Formats: sequence, structure tokens, C-alpha cells
Amino acid sequence: MKVSIKKSKLNGNISIVPSKSYAHRLLLAACLSIGASTISNVDLSDDVKATLDFIKAIGRDFTFEKNIIKFKNNIDLKDDKQVKTFDCNESGTTLRMIIPIALTKYNHFIIRAKERLIERGISVYEDIFKDVKFAKTKNQIEIIGDIKPGVFNVRGNISSQYISGLLYALPLLNDDSVINITTELESKNYIDMTIETLNKFGIQISKNTSDKEKNLHFNILGNQKFKETDAIVEGDYSNAAFIDAYNYLGSNVTIDNLNDNSLQGDKVYKKYFELLNNGFETLDISNCIDLGPILFAFSSLKHGGKFVGTKRLRIKESDRVEAMKNELDKFGIKMDISENEVMIDNTNICPPKKNIDTHNDHRIAMSMAMFSSKYDIIINDAEVINKSYPNFFNDLRILGASINYE
Repeated sequence: MKVSIKKSKLNGNISIVPSKSYAHRLLLAACLSIGASTISNVDLSDDVKATLDFIKAIGRDFTFEKNIIKFKNNIDLKDDKQVKTFDCNESGTTLRMIIPIALTKYNHFIIRAKERLIERGISVYEDIFKDVKFAKTKNQIEIIGDIKPGVFNVRGNISSQYISGLLYALPLLNDDSVINITTELESKNYIDMTIETLNKFGIQISKNTSDKEKNLHFNILGNQKFKETDAIVEGDYSNAAFIDAYNYLGSNVTIDNLNDNSLQGDKVYKKYFELLNNGFETLDISNCIDLGPILFAFSSLKHGGKFVGTKRLRIKESDRVEAMKNELDKFGIKMDISENEVMIDNTNICPPKKNIDTHNDHRIAMSMAMFSSKYDIIINDAEVINKSYPNFFNDLRILGASINYE
């Protein structure tokens, strides 16, 4: 699908889409809970659908109506005899969080996913689960074995989703465990979101720092139970950034459904927009890596910028560093890149020479849409937004953007 957007200014109010990150966490906790938990304000993006598919596959019943998911009373989900198959589609959060959970219930299962997600890998689990065998092909991973309580040494400079997955699974084991973070922890806020969610469902996680080793440790008691809980998915700061950016480019949009006290790390976009709006800045995005594309695009329409902590952008739905370099080049914007750093120079910005390509990446599509505040643009393969914000272009239209679909 191609989307053409005329140069537009936006005006009005919008209730931002619910947080995908919180939805994953709340739904998985509700799935594991004893009793009939209810999760409200759920948006069925493709990634959230992948997590719900996992929940269905393990036999947990629920109903969905008016963005409310109601779980029926828990049943015994244990079934070692049948080889289960779980389809994660393109959802990295689903893939990395369900593997430890599934290993507490099944000793043989298969995970299917899009080739790009399999390529991104699950190396952390391959390293720390010594009694588990992983057999990978282009579109699936076969997993045989189980996990036992113990000490798990995990690097902190990898995706926080691995740590979150462990935090969900280890309380279900029959003895205590420790997660030892062996490097500085990046994406700290996602771990805080996980612990906050687990606490809501009665799971206790304690963390401390060893003065001797200066490493972060999570101590997890075994034999814990997820309790019945009702929860509401709060609004998504990650996606709010794509709309709020227009406010710095002549638009006037009020965004509702955001929690001012949220633990979402991407809430920092407001601070970063202000800094970039006032001048060239050097920003560390290692703890808000998903903001990379929108910050690159935003800075290119302001004063440029320097961004450090960018290396994990290369292992997302696309290589987001190269993808943004290719797309910004169409506007005459120079982007210098190194292993863990990006520099934006916008001195030669001009109308786009070609259509924008999305590189099969929702965040590239929504970040580049912001250029419609300055130029007429056309975005190829725009349906990739379904991964996280299916109504993105419709919301822009409601706010006054002139949009046509081809």
C-alpha cells in the first residue's frame, strides 16, 4: 500500500494508542494468573496478536470485546506429551519473553517467525540455558529441554526482553534463582516496567547491587503464584512521539491517554525534542533505542544532532541506522555513521527525490511521515504500521492531514 501525504499542519485532540510494551507484559501475567484477570484498553496490533496467539496455543481461554480481554479461570496448562507450535510473526518481544515461560511448561516446542526475526537470534538463551537444545532453520526454532533454578549471568547491553522473559519464568520454578547482570544495564526502564507488572500480579522480585562486584542482581523466590488482577494498558509514549513531533513543526495537537508518572523510558522523547528544537545536541539513546528513527528525523528538520548508543538499532525489524541513512539521503540530509554513533547534518535539506521506502519497519514509516509537515511525500509499503500502530495514518487524517491511499 502506498500512502501519499500532502504538506500538512495538524490540529485537534488525539487519544494515543495503548502501550504495546505494557500490553505484552500484562497479557502474559494475566495468562499465568490463577483466576479470571481482565486487561482493558488493549489495541490489536500485529505484535500484540502474536502474544495472544501464544496464550491461545497454551490453552488459556479468554474473550475480547471493546478492547477488553477477560481471562477465564485458570486451567492446568502443563502438557509435556504434545509438541506445541507458537507463531511469533515479527514480534521480538513475544519471541524473547515466551521462550522461558514455555520452558517451564513444555520440554519440546517449536517457534515459528518471520525470517528477519529468526536472523536477529536468541543467543542469550542459547548461552545461559545449558540443558536446552536449540535447532534453528530459516523460519523456525525447535526447542527441547527445560530450565532449572539457579544463577543466570546475563549481559546488560543486550535486549531487555531476555531479562524480562527470565523474570516471568523463574518465579514459577521450584526453587530460588538469581539473575546477575554482568555489564551496565541498558533499557533499564523496560525492566522496571516488567517488575512493576509482576508486582501487580503478586510476584516479588528484589534487586540489589554488590559493592564488591558493582553488578546488579535480581533475586527471585521460587514457587510463586500469579494472582488474579484487573489492569488497564496505559498510553504509549513511543507512538506519541510520532504525533507530538508535529507540534514542533507548526501543528497544534493535544495528546490524551498518557500517564505522567509512567515508567516508560521513551517518555524522554519530550526532553529530547526540546533540546533538539533549541539547537544541535549530543544525546545518548542507549536507554530509549526505539526512539532512534524519530529522533534522527526530528533533528534533520531542526539543527541536526549527534546520537550515541546506537548500535542496537542495527538488529531491529530493519537495520534502522542504514534504513534511515537511505531515506534521509532522499531529502539531501547527510548522516554519518559509526559502530555506536550517528551524526545528522541537515544543511542541504530539499524536497524528496524519490518515494520513501519503509524497509518493512513500522518505525521507519512513522518517523518519515513527519516530513509531510514540510513537503509532499509518498510512502511505499505503508501497511507496516500494523505492527504497532494500525490507525496511525487514519489518526493523521483525523487531525487534518491530506492523505490518499493507493
